[in-house]
Amino acid sequence: MEKRLLGIDIGTSACKAAVFDLKGDILAESTRTYNVYYPLPGFAEQNPDEWWKEICAAITKTLKDSGIPPESIAGIGVAGQSWSAVPVDKNGKALHNTPIWMDTRASQIAEKTVERLGFDRIFQISGNSFQPTYSTPKILWFKESKPDVYNSTYKFLQSNSYIVYKLTGIMTQDICQGYGLHMFGIKTGRYDEALCEDMGIDMDKLPGIFACHDVVGEVTGAAALETGLKTGTPVVAGGLDAACGTLGAGVFEKGQTQEQGGQAGGMSICTGEAISHPKLILSFHVIPSLWLLQGGTVGGGGTIKWFRQELGAFEEMEEKKRGINAFKIMDEEASKIAHGSEGLIFLPYMAGERSPIWDKNARGVFFGLGYGKTRAHMIRAVLEGCAYALLHNLKTAEEAGIRVDGLLAMGGAANSRLWTQIKADVTGKIIKVPASDTATTLGAAILAGIGTGQYKSFKEAIERTVHITRVHEPNTKNYKKYQQQFQLYLEIYEKLKGTMAKAAQAER
Repeated sequence: MEKRLLGIDIGTSACKAAVFDLKGDILAESTRTYNVYYPLPGFAEQNPDEWWKEICAAITKTLKDSGIPPESIAGIGVAGQSWSAVPVDKNGKALHNTPIWMDTRASQIAEKTVERLGFDRIFQISGNSFQPTYSTPKILWFKESKPDVYNSTYKFLQSNSYIVYKLTGIMTQDICQGYGLHMFGIKTGRYDEALCEDMGIDMDKLPGIFACHDVVGEVTGAAALETGLKTGTPVVAGGLDAACGTLGAGVFEKGQTQEQGGQAGGMSICTGEAISHPKLILSFHVIPSLWLLQGGTVGGGGTIKWFRQELGAFEEMEEKKRGINAFKIMDEEASKIAHGSEGLIFLPYMAGERSPIWDKNARGVFFGLGYGKTRAHMIRAVLEGCAYALLHNLKTAEEAGIRVDGLLAMGGAANSRLWTQIKADVTGKIIKVPASDTATTLGAAILAGIGTGQYKSFKEAIERTVHITRVHEPNTKNYKKYQQQFQLYLEIYEKLKGTMAKAAQAER
């Protein structure tokens, strides 16, 4: 029987289950949505049991609709959103909703921790700044604000490790997601016991660390009943969604760079050593002995999705009339506007901003509106604003001595030829696009293929599964125009950040 691999992605707005053959061709997939809850200002959380419920539904539908025999699945890999802190008891029951990557409830805790322990000590061990969006401050928030939950917690899990537990009954921490825990040594791949103690976190609440391709368990009988999978199917530890997507986009050796256009945006530069920058994000890659210097922005596909939901009634109507996806219609409109949107600039800080400014008070802004501006100008400005956020991170990486020559694009945004060309023109980089929508689940599936011996090496896996579908060359004239606009983009934020902070204070 031909072997297949199952990749699972726990995203921010939805989860996906996809079955691949060993050539990387997608045979079947299913996507299911779930909620993000905003109970208080600065809070953004999800219910892990809703993840599991929808994953079960997605797997069941994928197998049933395709007729793929469950016994043909050779292995399962799980990719997950970053910086979760899922408190579970000894029986694996989730004790509370988990704050997700854009949650800033632990802002004061983060500030106090840095004051007490010092930025340098934390940064030297973790390679990351101590931001409230990471997992560590969230664990401390549970200890301070929900002591009953903290005391009842047996382990704190990441998004992918929670699903791995539900499949196998084994609690794990993959090495790639370790960067969310600041007591995790970014050079050693091990917990620093002294820092953990000084932070006031019980180290026995942290799961054991595994390589991302390690087979950590098998599908249990209970999980098989809920998903339709075969009992005993091997499951690997999995990893960060951006890192799995980086692998699925074809990044498997140092010097290569992924550009991400999912719900959030950003980039991941593959390095052979732990090169950190206080304004960027550093994690292990899902491939052993490699690291990813990352820029993670709020501005990604979520911005254009917001525009469509709130201001896209015309495109929604046209979609029904013409049978063309509303996002493609938005692209058509934006393509008619000149590069630079005739001076209209958008700051894509729709939930504060992560790297490189790390400002929870940052706000989305349209600058330059006038009677001559149309909705098409606004659409193009949104696309360009996200590209400026990408460039901001790439330029910050240069401060660490890393220069990027080209990008491999992934995520739904890469389906837009216009948006991808805008990013090429803004950054001045060649952008290559493999199968954009499936990069994350493919990366998770590749990890399962490595762990179960379907591939001899990551190089072989990439050569067999990743295929470039198109290439975008930057336009020199457009690049020069965008550099002028980029400087204004930076200046607008610098001029407004004090006002943004005052506005945030007034909202509390």
